[in-house]
Amino acid sequence: MWLALLTWAASVVLTIIVPQLVALPYVAMHYSGGTGPTKETLLADKTFILFIVIGLFVAHLFTLALAWAVVTRFKKFPFGKALGLSWPSNFGILKSTGLAILLFLVAMLIVWQFGGQETDLEKILRSSRAAALVVAFIAAATAPIVEEVVYRGLLYSALQRLAGQFVSVVVITLLFAGLHVFQYWPDFGAIASISLLSLILTAIRARTGRLLPCYVIHLVFNGIQSILIVVGPYVRTLNPASPPDAVPGLIHSLFTIF
Repeated sequence: MWLALLTWAASVVLTIIVPQLVALPYVAMHYSGGTGPTKETLLADKTFILFIVIGLFVAHLFTLALAWAVVTRFKKFPFGKALGLSWPSNFGILKSTGLAILLFLVAMLIVWQFGGQETDLEKILRSSRAAALVVAFIAAATAPIVEEVVYRGLLYSALQRLAGQFVSVVVITLLFAGLHVFQYWPDFGAIASISLLSLILTAIRARTGRLLPCYVIHLVFNGIQSILIVVGPYVRTLNPASPPDAVPGLIHSLFTIF
């Protein structure tokens, strides 16, 4: 349990520190010779934000490597088997994909009804097209596997043996959703959506005893959002009056057009 908690804590620290380290050389070179940039200056710097987003991808790679080392004890145990990365007999890829699409539609309705406030993620998406594309790539390529391995792989497995299924589902749901509150604040619709996703994923982990269905659901859910980010500018050409680039704005565009 302590090892799982330390891995989780390390993943949070890496997410905070690594992006800043990746952006540091750019800041040192671009703002050299002055008194140093202010927070407002950096947040308005599109290149700085792009480096921060790229740094998040690097942080994910470090986190995945750390999780692999912890789970396998440096190749002493198979990674996939130890985490339950396999299909249960009653929950295959079709059911996982269908549930992911259903969850996204429900989340879309929640955001449509209760969302609308600008979030830090929306600011990043609007900062530049390059940053938006990198975010779309991370959301589909690394975020699902890293988050599932850490939360419903390592943390859930350790906590379930210590406190049982019910406590584990509640704690992991809150931990996962809580970490995303900072990303989606103050959009309560988005926070409610990510909380629902966290609950369903953790409940499936508890019900099936496997991690692969959770990963596929998470992958499809994020993949749809990534597609929306990529096609957003083209959607808005069909409806120029739609809100700017962000998932709630894209949802508004899709509802208006279709």
